[in-house]
Amino acid sequence: MAVIPQAAFEKRLTRRKWQGRAFHALCLLAVVVALGMLAVLLIYIGLKGWSRVNWGFLTSFPSRHADKAGIQAALLGSIYLVAVAGVVSFVLGVGAALYLEEYATRNRFARIVQVNIANLAGVPSIVYGILGLEIFVRSLDLGKSVLAGGLTLALLILPIIIIAAEEAIRAVPQSIREGSFALGATRWQAIWHLVLPQAMPGIMTGVILALSRAIGETAPLIALGALTFVPFAPDGLLSPFTALPIQIFNWTARPQAEFQQAAAAGIIVLLIVLLIMNAGAVIIRNRFQKQSEG
Repeated sequence: MAVIPQAAFEKRLTRRKWQGRAFHALCLLAVVVALGMLAVLLIYIGLKGWSRVNWGFLTSFPSRHADKAGIQAALLGSIYLVAVAGVVSFVLGVGAALYLEEYATRNRFARIVQVNIANLAGVPSIVYGILGLEIFVRSLDLGKSVLAGGLTLALLILPIIIIAAEEAIRAVPQSIREGSFALGATRWQAIWHLVLPQAMPGIMTGVILALSRAIGETAPLIALGALTFVPFAPDGLLSPFTALPIQIFNWTARPQAEFQQAAAAGIIVLLIVLLIMNAGAVIIRNRFQKQSEG
C-alpha cells in the first residue's frame, strides 16, 4: 500500500475543505434567493391587497363592480370542498394504510400497490380533474356540484394521505403490538386501542397538510366546470359552487386595477387560511403526542 506524502495529503485536505465551503455557500445562496423572491412576492401582494381585506370583503358576494366584489361565496365553497375531501380522504386513506401495513402480506402484489400509490402522488392535478369530470360529473350524474368537486379533491390528496398514514403506522414500535397480543388482544383491538392512537399525530399532520394543498388547487376544479361567478352561497352538497383559487383566477383575468386589488386581497385571505390550517396541524400533533405519552 502506497504512502501518501504529508504535503500531498495536506494539499488534498485543503482542496476538499474549500470544495465543502463552496458547496455550502451555493446551498446558502439558493436558500437566500428563494426566500428573497418569496418575500418580494408577499410584500407586493400585501401592499396591493391589504387595504381591501375587511369584513365587507369577506361577507360580500362577487360583483361586476370591483368596489363591491367580495369572496363570501368562494370562501364558503372552499370550506364545503375541504370538508367533503377531508372526510372522504381520511376514511379511505387511513383504511388503506391500515390494510397495507397491518393485514396485507409482503408479496409482489403489495409492492406493486405501494409503487403505484407513490406514482399517483406525483400525477398532475389536471389529470384528477379530467377523471373527476368523467366519473363524478358525467357517469354518476352529480353535475357541477360541491360533492363532485370534493370527491375529485379527495382523489387528488388520497395518495398523499395513504403514504403519510403508512409512515406513521410503521413508526409505531412492533413491541406494542406483540405486548397486546401477549395479553390476549385481537389484531383489531391492538390496532384500535394502541397502534392508531400512537400513529394519529403523524396521520393528522399528513391529512391537514394534504388539505392545505387541496384548498389551493385550481386546475381540477376548472376541468370540472366550476363556475367563476357565483352570486350565492352553496346551500348543500349538490349546489353549484366556486372556490377561492377560481375567484382569484377570475379577478386576475380582468384588466381593471380594482379587480387586481381584489385578487391580491383574495390571495391574502387564502394565505391566512393556509397558515391557520398548518398551525392547526402543529397543535393537533402536539396534543395527540401528549395524550399518547400520558
